[in-house]
Amino acid sequence: MYYLDHRRDVVRIPPSRLGADLSSVLVELAQQQFEGKLLDGQSLAVTIRDVKPIGEGHIIHGDGGVYQEVEYETLLFRPEIQEVVEGPVVEIRKFGAFVRFGPLDGLLHVSQIMDDRVNIDEHNQRLVGVESKKDLKVGYKVRARVVSLSLSEISPRDSRIGLTMRQPALGRLEWIQEAHRRAEERGGRKTPPPAAPKRASGKTPAKGPVAAG
Repeated sequence: MYYLDHRRDVVRIPPSRLGADLSSVLVELAQQQFEGKLLDGQSLAVTIRDVKPIGEGHIIHGDGGVYQEVEYETLLFRPEIQEVVEGPVVEIRKFGAFVRFGPLDGLLHVSQIMDDRVNIDEHNQRLVGVESKKDLKVGYKVRARVVSLSLSEISPRDSRIGLTMRQPALGRLEWIQEAHRRAEERGGRKTPPPAAPKRASGKTPAKGPVAAG
């Protein structure tokens, strides 16, 4: 999901910034140019730091700015298909719930929330299972799996990310804890030992060697 990467790119320094300190200008411009953007169409740049110039800048005819090649370190966020994510519910809609994980939101379609029919109370931002009575509200934390992914280079926050909770060990965190508790209770039940066989009346037990105590 998150990882550090070292990259190279070009930053344009406008004429109005040419007299300022180069190091601070490059950091500011690189952050403006790359942070919150998709790099290579699949990784979202969360932060940019340690920006350093490489060689001398170049001037393009008809452009008063300077184009400076730089190297920098970036923290990237890359969601992947089948990845398990956790985050809070941030919005309830008629078609499901939006969950925020990292800097992006994913959609839990109403059909992917639980193994139950779901009633949607959009006014109170609440989803309720018809039979199970399990509920989901804004602010509740859930664990889900990424099942579809379409990132938007124009507006990464509008990317289409599909989630599901209809698999083992997924769901609202309280549901998962309750399922674990019940499983432990079932696993902790001891089977009573079998009763000792009764001797037939009037018969003497067979003699044999006696183990030393």
